[in-house]
Amino acid sequence: MAQAHPRLRSGDTVTGVAGADGGEVRGKGLGGESVGLLGSAVIGISTVAPVYCLTSTLGPTVGQVGVQMPAVFLAGFLPMLLVAFAYRELNSVLPDCGTSFTWTVRAFGPRIGWMCGWGLVIATIIVLSNLAGVATSFFYLLLGEITSSEAVGALGGDRVVHVLTCLAFIAVATAVSYRGVTATKGVQYGLVGLQLAVLAVFVAMAIGKSPSSGSLPGAVDFSWAWLNPFAVPSFGAFTAGLSLSIFMFWGWDACLTVNEETAGSEKTPGRAALLAMAVLVGSYLLTAVAAQMFAGVGKEGTGLGNPETADNVFAALADPVLGTALGVLLFVAVLASAAASLQTTFLPVARTVLAMSTYGALPPSFARVHPRFKSPGRATVAAGVATGVFYAGMSFLSENVLIDTIYALGLMICFYYSITAFACAWFFRAELRNSLRAACFKGVFPLMGGLLLAAVFFKTLHDMWDPAYGSGSSVLGVGSVFVIGVGLLAVGAVLMESMRRRSPAFFRGREGADGP
Repeated sequence: MAQAHPRLRSGDTVTGVAGADGGEVRGKGLGGESVGLLGSAVIGISTVAPVYCLTSTLGPTVGQVGVQMPAVFLAGFLPMLLVAFAYRELNSVLPDCGTSFTWTVRAFGPRIGWMCGWGLVIATIIVLSNLAGVATSFFYLLLGEITSSEAVGALGGDRVVHVLTCLAFIAVATAVSYRGVTATKGVQYGLVGLQLAVLAVFVAMAIGKSPSSGSLPGAVDFSWAWLNPFAVPSFGAFTAGLSLSIFMFWGWDACLTVNEETAGSEKTPGRAALLAMAVLVGSYLLTAVAAQMFAGVGKEGTGLGNPETADNVFAALADPVLGTALGVLLFVAVLASAAASLQTTFLPVARTVLAMSTYGALPPSFARVHPRFKSPGRATVAAGVATGVFYAGMSFLSENVLIDTIYALGLMICFYYSITAFACAWFFRAELRNSLRAACFKGVFPLMGGLLLAAVFFKTLHDMWDPAYGSGSSVLGVGSVFVIGVGLLAVGAVLMESMRRRSPAFFRGREGADGP
């Protein structure tokens, strides 16, 4: 029988966990016992930004798969659920805030682990910049609605005003995250509660005003056939819709990155991740069904397939569903969703950088934890600065480059999630014959999830080669999204080589709990 893996609590060290050929995982000075099950789940839900994801994804998904949108949401949920099992099992024996980085180093060695950590960091920086942009746009749209002024609502389109406001949002989010996970958790309860409450009201009123009331010409009756993924017209349409669906679930793993600060660090974060996933898939399915019943999937007017409203479906449905008095709530919910996610998304990037620095994979200065707030202060500020510089630079350089960078995000997500899933199966390979549970949750499910996401990764990589993908721009005949996506991974490889020369001990598997 395989020897059981040691459990790790905050402040403990365990020999032979982090290095490929040895090494240790250690507590990093973070504030232990700061978050419970509910707080951890709220952080996961908040990072995903469900209301923002819905308003920006309902339209494009309908454009790809029509009324099968609920089925595609379920299909996107499946690989994420399988990967969530991998995270839960790995966290149960290695509750380290480095999550994907730490686990893949232990399973596959320092180089693959470093690149997995880089995938998470760069994906998060891209998301942070996008969230800041979305929060800014909806901030001015909301002000325009409140003041009934088109001029105020249009301020978000002024590049200078937009970028300055983005930087202000990033600064505020950085400051809240800098003050530690307790401050983060307190802010998130209200923002997540607001999002879910508004979605519940929207769903109830949309279903109540569906076909029987004849309120809209496109309204349709519910059909169980909407949940059949095999009814999607083509495989190409299905994979395009699936890619959008996977993006909608990204971010739940923020629950795991605060594992060293969570009560019951071995079990609570994994349970919180599954709870967050259940809330998300339930919210997505109910909202998708309600929106289709009320508006239909037509390409005109309020139909979900209308390309003119695809990037912000709730703006088109707010007044028809909720009425003039309550319609503004959807704008508030989208702004709250983007702002909440902007703030919590700092958690995974800062803690991954903290862990990478602790084990010698990044410069030691990032391993500093604030003595009062017990947060990775230096890493949090660095993430905020990198996000601000990235967004401002891309905004003034080229709108097309900014758009294509966001399109490349899916590649990064599938990259590090799939590697983590494979790491779980490999890490527990000696235990898979111990029981049926071990075989399923530590081997079969993670492997299936990894294979599904790897397939999406390579399919997306193939599609990105076409210049028509994304903004339509190209470099030497190759799609700019492909160039950006592969280029960002190449930048990671170059930085890894630089760190290998600067910190050879880590890459030889010799860096332990005593740090660099």
